[in-house]
Amino acid sequence: MQSIIQNCAVLCLVAASALAAPQAPRGSDAAATIEKDDREVNYDGSYRYSYQTSNGIAADEQGALKNVGTDAEAMSAAGQFSYVSPEGVQIRVVYAADDNGFQPQGDHLPTPPPIPPAIQRALEYLATLPSTPDTPVNAPNRRF
Repeated sequence: MQSIIQNCAVLCLVAASALAAPQAPRGSDAAATIEKDDREVNYDGSYRYSYQTSNGIAADEQGALKNVGTDAEAMSAAGQFSYVSPEGVQIRVVYAADDNGFQPQGDHLPTPPPIPPAIQRALEYLATLPSTPDTPVNAPNRRF
């Protein structure tokens, strides 16, 4: 009886390890080939690349240093990538990335709701008001 339990335990461990092992991609992803792969890196720090695979994955990007030699020196990049989702929908993202962060755009990405008209009018009114000086306000001296 004990050997049957041990055999079952070993069988369960083997089955669990087989399921936990990384699986190869199925379908067209497993047989995908690279159809295009271009890369260029320049001495000034600029670069560009693009690639495309047989299963519909594609990407391209170009980037360069901006404000070279200053305290505001930063890398700036722009590009796009696309692929086919598991549901068969073509997904495409166009983006820019710089000192303002990563800014993606795509039809599948959520967008914020429009600003209500009353709030928009209030914002426009506030923009017409004169700015206040940036001097600190002295708090009353409180002694406890």
